[in-house]
Amino acid sequence: MMAPFRWTWALLPGLWPSLCFAGQPAAVAGSVRVAIVKMPYVGERNVPELSRGPDDLAAGGLATALEQLGARLKPVAAARLAKEEEGEYGAWHRLALANGHLADIVAADVGDGDLTVGLLANCSSLLGMLAGLQRSGTTGRPLRVGLVYIDAHADFNTPETTLSGMLGGMDVAAAAGLCLTNLRLTSKLDVPLPPRDIVLAGVRDTDPLEQELIDRSGVAMLSVKDLRTRSEAFRQTLATLSSRVDRLYVHIDMDVLDPREVSGHSLTVPNGPTSAELAAAVVEMFKDPKAAAIGIASTPTGERDQQGLAVKAAHELIRAAVRGWQQRSRPAPASPGR
Repeated sequence: MMAPFRWTWALLPGLWPSLCFAGQPAAVAGSVRVAIVKMPYVGERNVPELSRGPDDLAAGGLATALEQLGARLKPVAAARLAKEEEGEYGAWHRLALANGHLADIVAADVGDGDLTVGLLANCSSLLGMLAGLQRSGTTGRPLRVGLVYIDAHADFNTPETTLSGMLGGMDVAAAAGLCLTNLRLTSKLDVPLPPRDIVLAGVRDTDPLEQELIDRSGVAMLSVKDLRTRSEAFRQTLATLSSRVDRLYVHIDMDVLDPREVSGHSLTVPNGPTSAELAAAVVEMFKDPKAAAIGIASTPTGERDQQGLAVKAAHELIRAAVRGWQQRSRPAPASPGR
């Protein structure tokens, strides 16, 4: 039995053997098929539209690192604007259109049962990743997606609360349906995430009005210490989230790490976990059969990562997701959609 053709904007589709029913993992415990998708669109004003970060991450030995773990890789895909969309204007709008293509790729990969890895220019691609997971069921109805958002910042601002005006500081609030409705819908995230289905982890820098909004919304929060120690709060919070959703998405902004590993990041915050500490937490997250995708955002590369520490850290976090998947004791249940 052969899986459907997989369309990307960057590569010809390939045929892959289907080892399971759609919506279930691609293979038994100990084996994992990995689908990598690059999302280079930045979405911020007055900066280059495309980031080279996702390309650098993909080209920096990632495939070899994953194959050494026994993972099987699909050809790397990339989200790109369609030819007829190239004339569209507005940085946020063009980002949203690209997010829609990202969603299509992610939905197909997750639906095939693959561990899906998003190499993201920045956190604004959160909406596309979530949309893909939401659309990855078998009935056409949206699945319920739980978000574990690991970042030094909450990114829970709205246009009314933001101090910086950065879109990258509003993506979680947009995902929750609190602002930027057109951006969310164009990104194909039709159903916003209930705040109770969001966990913020490692956050240690919020704006005052942003923190008020977090507190009012009832979003769960895990501290850096919780991540470092995989505390009881860590385990209970994630177990509770998993119990009420169909899919889990783990999103990591590299600024969450100790600044020594991501010195080229423009938004570092002191007292973050090391990549080794965070990787141990990611392993635990991906032991859960509902954990379907990981996104790595805002990785400094090239001249901003002259010692290669940030790329190495990013690869280690992706390897951790594979290791967690390989330690699963049972396949994920089929998700018919809601």
